[in-house]
Amino acid sequence: IKVGLNPVIIDLMERSIITGIAMNGACIIHDAEIAMAGSTSEEVGDVLGDGAFGAAKETGEVLNLAIAEGADRKIGMGQAVGEHLLSRDFPHNDKSLLAMAAKLGIPVTVHVAIGTDIIHIHPSASGVDIGQTSHYDFRLFCSEVAALQEGAYLNVGSAVLLPEVFLKALTVVRNLGHRVDDFTTANFDFMKQYRTFTNVVNRPVATGGRGFNIIGHHELMIPLLAASLLDELSENC
Repeated sequence: IKVGLNPVIIDLMERSIITGIAMNGACIIHDAEIAMAGSTSEEVGDVLGDGAFGAAKETGEVLNLAIAEGADRKIGMGQAVGEHLLSRDFPHNDKSLLAMAAKLGIPVTVHVAIGTDIIHIHPSASGVDIGQTSHYDFRLFCSEVAALQEGAYLNVGSAVLLPEVFLKALTVVRNLGHRVDDFTTANFDFMKQYRTFTNVVNRPVATGGRGFNIIGHHELMIPLLAASLLDELSENC
């Protein structure tokens, strides 16, 4: 999201190549800021000294309100934020993964670690609402993983959190009797990481399937992947 890949990902969503997205809590922040303002991120070093890091009022208020609404409606965080962005008709919603996923009916699950995201420091943050909506999303993610047979799971840039979530979801669905033993995984990152190689590339496909570890900058590798997929699909049409 931070390196400008939302249009590439949204194009794959619109073509039904991407059928589900899982993200951490930081993603909803950057994605919502893109929807609201067309840009995101701040220079942490410039604002950390005076305690201003993460203190932008609008980001915290919009997202914590969306999460509270999601808790009231008993839906997940991803759906709640996406639908809230659409309801506010922000000027750059067409560049937002969450807003476009809500518009297209594509599930987005958000997996939060309390205290890691700037919106958690705002007065409007509710641990109850965050926990409820993110736990709902974990269960939704499990249902997506249950249908992964002959599909593909790509981990793009998450070094620890999402690889752990994926491994737990996979063991849940196998424990419940779902056959998920023939699928493809791939990890995309700009450097090698133990957790991603173990939990994405190696362990999940140990009994069947294939795993790939692709090292390079996201702003180069993901457009190349998208172009390769579209080229392959055009040849098979």
